[in-house]
Amino acid sequence: MADIAPAGLRYPFDTPPVAGSAAIEVAPGVLWLRMPLPMKLDHVNIYAFDEGDSWTIIDTGFASKKSKEIWAEVLAGPLGGKPVSRVVVTHHHPDHIGLAGWFQTEHGAELVTTRTAWLTARMLTLDEQEVSPEETLAFYRLSGMDPEMLEKRRKDRPFNFCDIVAPLPLGFTRVKQGDCIRFGGRDWDVHMGNGHAPEHATFWSRDDNLVLAGDQILSSISPNVGVYPTEPMADPIGEWLEACERLAPMARADHLVLGGHKLPFTGLPKRMEQLIENHHGALKRLAAYIDRPKSASECFSPLFKRKIGEAEYGLALVEAVAHLSHLYQSGLATRELRAEDGAWVYQSKG
Repeated sequence: MADIAPAGLRYPFDTPPVAGSAAIEVAPGVLWLRMPLPMKLDHVNIYAFDEGDSWTIIDTGFASKKSKEIWAEVLAGPLGGKPVSRVVVTHHHPDHIGLAGWFQTEHGAELVTTRTAWLTARMLTLDEQEVSPEETLAFYRLSGMDPEMLEKRRKDRPFNFCDIVAPLPLGFTRVKQGDCIRFGGRDWDVHMGNGHAPEHATFWSRDDNLVLAGDQILSSISPNVGVYPTEPMADPIGEWLEACERLAPMARADHLVLGGHKLPFTGLPKRMEQLIENHHGALKRLAAYIDRPKSASECFSPLFKRKIGEAEYGLALVEAVAHLSHLYQSGLATRELRAEDGAWVYQSKG
C-alpha cells in the first residue's frame, strides 16, 4: 500500500480507539472499534450499528484465539452485552471476513455480503495446501521473483486462508450493485468497488452523511491492487480506475467516510481525485522506467519510491505485475520472455 499525501482532508476523530477496550461514537448509534492485525498495517476498523436489542457490525478482523478474546471484551463492554445479529462484510479479504463464520455459528448472526466475496472466501477456506502448487511457483518465476525467495516459497508451507478465516457455513444474504439495505436506522445504497477486491461493497447512507467504504476508499493509503496466480491476466488497475471514476461523482465534501483502515475523514471529492491520480501517476513513472525491458521485480522503485523488505515483497510484486500488465493490455507496452530466467519483461512502446 502506497502512502499518499492527504491534502484537503479533515479528520474529525484524530485518535483511534484502543483495540478491544474502547469505542468511539462517530455518529448517533454508530461505534468505531478496532481489531489488531499481526502485520505492518496493524489494525482493521470495525463499525457497530445499534439496532435496539442487537448490533449490526461491519467486518470482523482475523480469526484467531486473540481476536475472539477481544470480541468477548467488546461484546461485554462497548456493545453493552447486546448480541451481534448481523455481520456485513465489505469484501473477502481475511481481515474483513475472518470471523464472519464464527459469528454465524457461535452467535447466530446473519451474514450479509456480495456473492463474489462469499464464494471466493468459502472456496479459499476449503483449499488448504501444504506446499505451493506449481502454478503459483510458475507465476512467481514469470514475475521475476528473487531466486532465493522463490526457493524459500517452494520449501515453506504457503499461507492458507483457513489459517486466519473461520469456516463459513452454508447460507448468506447477498447484496449487489443498486440494492438498498437498512441497518442502524438508516437506508444504505449499495455501490460496488473493484480492483482491490472483486465486487467490493460500499454503502452510502440516504439519511445522513455516512459512507462505509471498506478498503475501496482509505484516507492516507492506497489499497493494494494486485494480480495473482488465480487470474494472471486480470486487469485490476483498469477495474480500480473504473470504480473510482464511477464512485467519484457521488462524493460530497461533507461525507464522513468510514474506511477499513486508518482514520475516518471528510473531503471525499478531493480524496477520489487523489486515488485516481495516484495510479495514473504510477503508470506514467513506470512507462518511463521501462524504456528498456524489465520484469515486475525490477520495477519497485518507480512504483513505491521506497525500499521494499521481505515482509512487503509479495504485495509489492503482485502490484508491480498489475501495473505492468495494465500497460501491456492497454497497448502501451510490449512483453516477452527473458531467456536467462524465464521472466516476463515489459518495455514501453515508442
